[in-house]
Amino acid sequence: MPDVLAQLRDWFGALDSALVAYSGGVDSALVMATAHDQLGDRALACVGVSPSYPVREMHAAVELANRLAVPYRLVHTREHLDDNYAANPDNRCYLCKNELYGRLRRIADDEGWSAVLDGTNASDLGDDRPGMIAAGEHGVRSPLVELGITKDQVRELAHALGLAVWDKPAMACLSSRVPHGTVITPALLRQIELAEDALVALGFAQFRVRHHGELARIELLSQDIERAIAVRDAIVAEVTAAGYTHVCLDLVGYGERGADAHTGCAADADSVMLTVEGRA
Repeated sequence: MPDVLAQLRDWFGALDSALVAYSGGVDSALVMATAHDQLGDRALACVGVSPSYPVREMHAAVELANRLAVPYRLVHTREHLDDNYAANPDNRCYLCKNELYGRLRRIADDEGWSAVLDGTNASDLGDDRPGMIAAGEHGVRSPLVELGITKDQVRELAHALGLAVWDKPAMACLSSRVPHGTVITPALLRQIELAEDALVALGFAQFRVRHHGELARIELLSQDIERAIAVRDAIVAEVTAAGYTHVCLDLVGYGERGADAHTGCAADADSVMLTVEGRA
């Protein structure tokens, strides 16, 4: 990996300064850390803050930036105030990224930053990612894509650099938990966030709480399902406290159905579920 890291570092040599769209995930963390290493204070990490971004993720992102002494800025976005976004259409991800990248582009233009960067990696190119269209429209560059750096290589590089998030699970926005066509509101997103916070508190690391009206469908890694049954009462208590009437555990397991976490596609209606509590 030394050659790949050297290439990534060299990539920044042509830049005078850069804004980095930084979420706290391993991809954007690697870009952020390398940009800071090469550009110093001429690199600024920008954390997009909105109701679809869990507060715990924002705190973790800021904590890592502080630990690395990387300058950062919280950039509040307002996609949730856009009726088109709230309607939750198939291109919702595009509308969200268009808002974020549009704001970063305006900051760059107003303040004289020479580039806006994101953490898209080469492995993402085979996925359906409408946000990449928005990135192109706003001139956002993706150094990991330009250098052909894959997700596995990202994790290896992050580990070699001592970034604590090198093995952090993928994290899609909270709106991705909602089936297309269901109207998105800040209150709904907060409900999902509270339910997922409860799972974090119970020690689960990779999961989704899918929103289906009064029903919360929990997707866990297959190896975590047995443990979830063991703490059934705690899960039911916390998820119902978040506002759900029904709590279901999806027996297929997280990531095994092929649902696209980035577009919010819900699983098929005939998915096998174990109801752990009915109507209260």
